[in-house]
Amino acid sequence: MPEAPLLKPEAPPRPRRRRAWGSPLLRRILLVNALPPALLAVALLYLDQYQDGLLAAEVEAMRTQARIYAGGISEAAVRIQDDRAVLVPEQARPLLRRLVEPSPNTQARLFDTAGLVVADSRVRESVGGAVVTEPLPPPAPRGVFSQGVGGVYEWLLGLLPSASRNPVVLDTTPDAQSFDWQPDLGPERQAELRLALEGGVTPYIRRTPDGRLLVSVAEPARRGAQAVGIVLLTREAREVDARLLEIRASVLGLFLLALALTVAVSFYLAQTLASPILRLADAAAEMRQGKGRGGSVPEELLGRRDEIGILARDLQAAALALWARIDANERFAADVAHELKNPLTSVRSAIETLRRVEDVEQQRRLLGIIANDAVRMDRLITDIADSSRVDAELSRVIAEPVDIAPILAVLVELNNTIRQPGEPEMILEAPERLVAMGVEDRLVQVFRNLLGNAVSFSPEGGRVWLRARAAGPEVEVIVEDEGPGIPEARLEGIFDRFYSERPRGERFGQHSGLGLSISRQIIEGLRGRIAAENRRDAEGKVIGARFLVRLPVG
Repeated sequence: MPEAPLLKPEAPPRPRRRRAWGSPLLRRILLVNALPPALLAVALLYLDQYQDGLLAAEVEAMRTQARIYAGGISEAAVRIQDDRAVLVPEQARPLLRRLVEPSPNTQARLFDTAGLVVADSRVRESVGGAVVTEPLPPPAPRGVFSQGVGGVYEWLLGLLPSASRNPVVLDTTPDAQSFDWQPDLGPERQAELRLALEGGVTPYIRRTPDGRLLVSVAEPARRGAQAVGIVLLTREAREVDARLLEIRASVLGLFLLALALTVAVSFYLAQTLASPILRLADAAAEMRQGKGRGGSVPEELLGRRDEIGILARDLQAAALALWARIDANERFAADVAHELKNPLTSVRSAIETLRRVEDVEQQRRLLGIIANDAVRMDRLITDIADSSRVDAELSRVIAEPVDIAPILAVLVELNNTIRQPGEPEMILEAPERLVAMGVEDRLVQVFRNLLGNAVSFSPEGGRVWLRARAAGPEVEVIVEDEGPGIPEARLEGIFDRFYSERPRGERFGQHSGLGLSISRQIIEGLRGRIAAENRRDAEGKVIGARFLVRLPVG
């Protein structure tokens, strides 16, 4: 991974936290949760089909009733004259009133074949021949609830296309006639009269301004094959209205209940989803501003066992890793300054001394010190630059299968070829082919660092072993020497930058203390592992050091 900058960039202004009820997530939750009850409500709003069914049943019942009235009149209120049936009004009027009397909210009229009104169930003759018109019952009172439910239902129904397939037409125009009006079957409307005599008049259903639902039907009264009159029957369908009110109230009640539950569930989801996400956003903003160095994610979010908890823990881990990287960079900068300052101080001191001494031998020694310090600084700068490039390079390069067996063989052969008398001998124990995932150039750098480290700590005439083998899903490479080993207290810190433990007698400036640190960067960047330990004999005595490298199998 690339090194984080030593200077922290200026944090952008922190966005104001939006309330949970105003968050886009809550609006989406409300929308999604509102769709099912909305679809249910839309489907149930097609109850006009149910209303049409009730009205069709009412029309059929009234037709049957009108046929019964017409049959009774054609049998009991007709006389035969010249082989023709003639309607007798004096007999038809009381008969029609008695027929209609058991049916409340009903009016019947009897017309003759010429279209003249013969009898009316609301009109009767009193003593002395006076005509009395009986009032019909007043319309059923409609409360605020029924008016509200009906109004809401009719408004919603008006927004939807009609789904009716029944031949029932309900007249709801503002000028629909009142209860005492019936279709005109007078002489001037011969077409309607002829249809009525033939039994073909379409039922007329209307909603009056005072809220009455009226149904009118017409049936001919026949004596044999001869029509003697027409019965026109009108009824207020209060039962239909009552049933519709019950169904509408139930539908709207269920819809309101579903809506209330949807809103409650949506707010619950908002509190469990939207609010925690906003709190995580606040925590991230605080981290961006430099607050919450130890992690500012609330503890209750870290303890959750759902996706929010996973996100919170990942955010906390990322923050801690970021701060660790920043701290490491700061320590690295301080270490670099310290490591460069030492040779610079030595060079400056040597130069100041060189100006004052005149002895040629002393001048030669001071110039040697300056040369050694220059070599050391050059080595430091090279290794520091290499260390800074490793993470960036590995983040861009994709690991590929690399056969490390020939690489190890070449390194061992090269060392044994150029080694001087008394320098340690290298021994290779590896198969002919051993493939691991990595980057060839960087793996060569790691193995050279480990072998060079082992050679520098090995005694005169010693040996260095390089072993490699497959270990399940990993490839294991081991470098062992016969040196003094590693101090127990430094086993964990040996891979730190500028590790200063060096063998006695080593020429000054040959090592920067970054070799093992760079090796760990490379191996961990390739998803591998590197470790160090001491070799011990049967009695537990340290007889050398051992470095272990494990890489994924290619």
